[in-house]
Amino acid sequence: MANLTRRRRRSPSFDDMQREMDRVLESFLPRATGNAADESSEDARQAVWSPRVDVAETEELYQVHMDLPGLSSSDLEINYQDGTLAVSGERQMEHAEDGTSFSRIERRHGRFYRSFSLPQAANADEIEASFDNGVLSISIPKTPESQPRRIEVN
Repeated sequence: MANLTRRRRRSPSFDDMQREMDRVLESFLPRATGNAADESSEDARQAVWSPRVDVAETEELYQVHMDLPGLSSSDLEINYQDGTLAVSGERQMEHAEDGTSFSRIERRHGRFYRSFSLPQAANADEIEASFDNGVLSISIPKTPESQPRRIEVN
């Protein structure tokens, strides 16, 4: 059986630096990284990993895109309460088939949890979510009065 070895990049120190920066940001700036919820919540305490997200804003809405490969929509739970949008779920660990053994496991598994404090301009009653090709997309419209408008001068 061939032994597969992970190929290292030329500068592994950059990978280490990225991991350290992620760790520092997660511990000191939870709002900046999207973990704004109360850490005493049961979901937050049980979480063992946090999926990566992109957060974007247009004039009409906020968008959250979360990478969750290997999951289905039934594995996800999305809740909104008191200005906080929370996404949680669980990725099961793959079990080896007969005669198969893993030489390396790098993909995260177990419970995950991410939460976001929504701005006052968010219209919580109109939040929509879709899940396609392992990407969770959440659209959060802005209230009409929070959208920019031009005021004519008479």
